[in-house]
Amino acid sequence: MNLAGKVALVTGGLGDLGNEMALHLALEGVTVALWDIRSKAEAKERVQRVAYAGGKVLYQKVDIANRKQVDAAVQDLVAELGGLDIVCANAGIVEAMPFLDIPQDNWQKHVDVNLTGTFNVGQATARQMVKTGTEGRIIVTSSWVADIPWPENTAYNTTKAGVNMLMKQMARELAQYGIRVNAVAPGIVKAGLAGKQLEKEPQYAARVSKVIPLGEPGTPTEIAQAVVYLAGPMTAYMTGSVLLLDGGCSLFQFDG
Repeated sequence: MNLAGKVALVTGGLGDLGNEMALHLALEGVTVALWDIRSKAEAKERVQRVAYAGGKVLYQKVDIANRKQVDAAVQDLVAELGGLDIVCANAGIVEAMPFLDIPQDNWQKHVDVNLTGTFNVGQATARQMVKTGTEGRIIVTSSWVADIPWPENTAYNTTKAGVNMLMKQMARELAQYGIRVNAVAPGIVKAGLAGKQLEKEPQYAARVSKVIPLGEPGTPTEIAQAVVYLAGPMTAYMTGSVLLLDGGCSLFQFDG
């Protein structure tokens, strides 16, 4: 992929998807910074997993919903690693519940993390790229349900739809600086946020068993490989696009 020597940031870097993205970027010779909200002690195992792939790994405890933390962390990252070429704005949350039961704080938390957090990371890192003349890549993590009204997921679905438009706005306005902005949209992955729902929400697992035409949930590796593709030279003419990896979920599989 010709990514050796580049510097990448992965937010939500201790989660299943983010950590796999970081690992696969490291395997391509990329120096990786991981952001998450856990302590360095809690992060140790996942940081070492990426470090074993080779190259330097920087861990920073950052709440992406806090703009001051984001701005400061970007500056510390650049000072420590010497630059920033690739950004995976991946951090997010999901706390599913029926529409009629959603409290204000649940809704606001999704907006703060999934949408405002992605804005904070995207703007802060884009400003850094423009400042240094870096024709970088910003890859946001969307979801197949950004376009599908999946039951009991209103706050998550709505914020991911917002993330898609945010990505397109960024792509449109940052193209003049040579910065490409795209989204990777996982389907139902047996890990990360969806993995937790599969374990804890029987009604979610029951739906999942019927809706994937290819028959099985996706894997973090499949999503990470797509991220490496979006970060690499083969997508140099691609910006403002959503790369969907959902096993056909959005094709609407019907019984019979």
